[in-house]
Amino acid sequence: MVTGRPLVKLAPAHGRPDSEIIFETLAVNGIAVEDDHLPKFVDALAVCFARRRDRLAKDGRALPGAKDALKAVSRLDGVVQSVLTGTIKSNAAHKLKAFGLDKWIDAEVGGYGEEVYPKATLLQVAQGRAKAKYGAAFAAANTVLIGDSTRDVQAAKIGGAGMIAVASGRSTTAELQEAGADIVLPDLSNSSEVVAAVARLTTSAGRMTP
Repeated sequence: MVTGRPLVKLAPAHGRPDSEIIFETLAVNGIAVEDDHLPKFVDALAVCFARRRDRLAKDGRALPGAKDALKAVSRLDGVVQSVLTGTIKSNAAHKLKAFGLDKWIDAEVGGYGEEVYPKATLLQVAQGRAKAKYGAAFAAANTVLIGDSTRDVQAAKIGGAGMIAVASGRSTTAELQEAGADIVLPDLSNSSEVVAAVARLTTSAGRMTP
């Protein structure tokens, strides 16, 4: 037990980062946040998730076309593919592996839910990690965020990235367009369409697709 008392209420997820959910859960249970709460919660979350990771492939699914899209985009010159997610890093790794998506992902340069940043800032953190590892500058001209929510679109616009929105989540095509997505795709089933969208929004001098 992290706090020494049971948590009666849980904050809703709503696509938010795990760190934000943890802090709100503490607040709604009237628990004052201490410095060690977040790392302890992250460790506990990782342990509990790992115990159930075998259920991922059974109960979960990858979006149609996701694997083929990753594979196809990986063939573009200078591309680096990673993840920008509200899930903590260890759990994101389990999810990617369960559906065979990890082969084309450099998890080391991604951004994750245990990091206390707004998503736009997390995007810039990931760009900085990619620059440190690969020696190329990653900015709006050669970074593309592929996501399915208006929050993702806002993060791309603020953080400095082209935005390919996929209308496979809660946000509709119209909502994604209105939020300012550069390109909106119905899904990832056409890998050639995904590659063309990434190429259209980037230069070949180092590409990043979180």
